[in-house]
Amino acid sequence: MNWDDLRHFSALASAGSLSGAARMLGVEHATVARRISSLENHLGVQLVDRRGRRWSLTGEGERIAAIAERMETEAQAVRRAADGARSELSGTVTISAPPALALAFLTQPLVALQARHQALTIRMLSEARTASLDRSEADIAVRLSRPEDGDLMITRLGRLAFRLYANPDYLALTKEAAWRFIGYEGASPRAPQQTAAERFAGSRPFTFFASSLEIQQAAARAGGGVAALPDFMARSDPGLVAAVPEELMSRDIWFVVHNDLRRSAPVRAILEKLREAFASHPRSPDRD
Repeated sequence: MNWDDLRHFSALASAGSLSGAARMLGVEHATVARRISSLENHLGVQLVDRRGRRWSLTGEGERIAAIAERMETEAQAVRRAADGARSELSGTVTISAPPALALAFLTQPLVALQARHQALTIRMLSEARTASLDRSEADIAVRLSRPEDGDLMITRLGRLAFRLYANPDYLALTKEAAWRFIGYEGASPRAPQQTAAERFAGSRPFTFFASSLEIQQAAARAGGGVAALPDFMARSDPGLVAAVPEELMSRDIWFVVHNDLRRSAPVRAILEKLREAFASHPRSPDRD
């Protein structure tokens, strides 16, 4: 059996669609379809029902997908064990982090680290979603929510303070009772800063929603209303001022890595570099 065929089929089962599997594997969707057909021919079993626009797994496909998922998990564990034993600063490390945080705090120190270790390659996935460390979608995750499950090493890097910000002209022309609010609308679960903003707003309306902090910041700067933004983004923005002086809420920043990788030299070096960056950065969350 060709392991690559099974890997492509496992991606289809996990993603639920050809296009999703293709994105997961970084290939064309036609490649996924061809690999699955090859696996079916080898096994002599139909794994996918191709009727209609969406492919679905047959009963045999469901059973084999469950076995393939266990095999994939074990294969990823082998890779992590090998990476964890690596003592030199080399190879590729993939880091998943929220876009605004990656831009403000991660990029510069990691570029400096890579410049000193030319054999090290860093892949930065700037994304709001939570990458799976068990499935090796990333080696390291920097998150604003502390994971509750998984065999993980979790280290606190800092804290994000959120306040309500708005354009100064908007605040001058609008009574507090008439404030409109800019909300965060993203993947579940709901962002804690959105819950806090709704509690502050009470019956006052949210009239603009965005799925990124950068767009919320731009909307507030344009006079769209009051937004809950982290101080490190909004405090230095000349187009924004704090609508109220008090901190609205705060969120901890977590460095997360699978325990299999905790002794990896590149992982240890990256953790130390990020600790230094958060401790010394002039806009560091812990320096509010």
